[in-house]
Amino acid sequence: MRLVGLASCLAGAPILVLSFIAVLGWTDAWAAVAAMAVTAASAGVFTLLWLRDLDLLTDSVRQVGTEEPGPTLDGTQALMMEPLGREIERLSRRLSVRAAQQAQHRRADTLILERLPDPVIVIADDRSVRRTNAAARIAFGDDMAAVLRHPALRAAIERGLGTGQVQVAEFGLRAPISRDVIANVVPMDPPLADGGQILVVLSDRTRERVVERMRADFVANVSHELRTPLASVIGFIETLQGPARDDPDAQQRFLAIMAEQGARMNRLIDDLLNLSRVELTEHQPPSDPVDLAALMTRIAAGFEPRLAQRRTTLDLRVPPDLPHVIGDADQLAQVLQNLLDNGLKYGRDGGVLMVTASMLAGPGQSQTQAQSQVLAARSETDPEAPSLPASPTPTTRPWPNRPGVVVSVSDQGFGIPKEHLPRLTERFYRVDKGRSRAIGGTGLGLAIVKHIVNRHRGQLQIESEENVGTTVSVWLPTAAVAAKMADAD
Repeated sequence: MRLVGLASCLAGAPILVLSFIAVLGWTDAWAAVAAMAVTAASAGVFTLLWLRDLDLLTDSVRQVGTEEPGPTLDGTQALMMEPLGREIERLSRRLSVRAAQQAQHRRADTLILERLPDPVIVIADDRSVRRTNAAARIAFGDDMAAVLRHPALRAAIERGLGTGQVQVAEFGLRAPISRDVIANVVPMDPPLADGGQILVVLSDRTRERVVERMRADFVANVSHELRTPLASVIGFIETLQGPARDDPDAQQRFLAIMAEQGARMNRLIDDLLNLSRVELTEHQPPSDPVDLAALMTRIAAGFEPRLAQRRTTLDLRVPPDLPHVIGDADQLAQVLQNLLDNGLKYGRDGGVLMVTASMLAGPGQSQTQAQSQVLAARSETDPEAPSLPASPTPTTRPWPNRPGVVVSVSDQGFGIPKEHLPRLTERFYRVDKGRSRAIGGTGLGLAIVKHIVNRHRGQLQIESEENVGTTVSVWLPTAAVAAKMADAD
């Protein structure tokens, strides 16, 4: 219809003139008809070429207007409108170059943001999260929503959007571990390409706060815990310098006690330093896969001399298909050593020390159910295996609703009164101070275990019943779950 209409407009006037001349007899009729036919054909050809060029140029302009322009127009294709076609071709090329440069700048911005060492969160005007960088995902993971919901940070974001000025907020996170964070809220005007209007730059100040607390705690703890052994050593030295100067038997006895007190002070300082190192890195989750089954076997083998000395049987039950966990192998070895050490110290001579590992795949499974699975599997393959020591009353608190590994150490000791269980992981807390010091305890073993488990985003449970025994269990996420938690946006 466009072709017919435009051709009619172009050829209409000449044909009317020719018709008028032929009617008046000013020219031969057949010559007029031939002229009208040539005029109509020429108008049709011209209209066809003109409409073709117009469609080509329209498509080219439409492509130029898109975010991802297609192939540029060759200006020579527009026969009737070649100058205009060439101008559109040059414009399309300039816009393509500019679009490529902008895309490169956006990629550079994204790469810079992704590789910044500090956690960064980009927030839009509607308070939605547009993107986060790798440092933020690693540092906070599933806790990102809790960070953004904190009243202090939310108020700083509102002030930043309202005033357009940089705002600073300092706040603390208490779950899953205690962390101190400083947030710099930076308004972006104009907004970023993805619509982000606020950059939240988070700085974890936990390490600095921990160092400050450590200095005060170390002085207070050392001055309190070392006072008694130091007083004993000083007293024995004065005795050896005075009344026992010429008494060989007393000298040997006093020197043995001094050596024991010196070893106790050395253990105390070592445990304090270990606890301090663990607390410094507690807010930084580990990232290396650990073969927990092999680690448990190696640690258990190192306790054989002490087991023989106490006439204790170690029943190690680890399934061969136990999945790996994400963790720090040295710290997990310290957890196992501390738990086995406590089991030996506070268990009965000649008893059984049970060490089990099990995989929890279903939600809400408890520690007792996990042990039952291990025992059932072991009894099928090894009917002669010793039975599980009498267990305390099962816990009613289930483990997390995601796959994990549970490691449990159960002894047949005298047990712990229930009123003491909530405080067992406190520094220097002892149920029986005299007995603990007599067997070489420092009161820091379970505190170290708690902080290591916190760093691994795990859970610690202690169950005990007097005259039955104590079971200490640790839940750790499997490698796949831990990696997902670290990469979560």
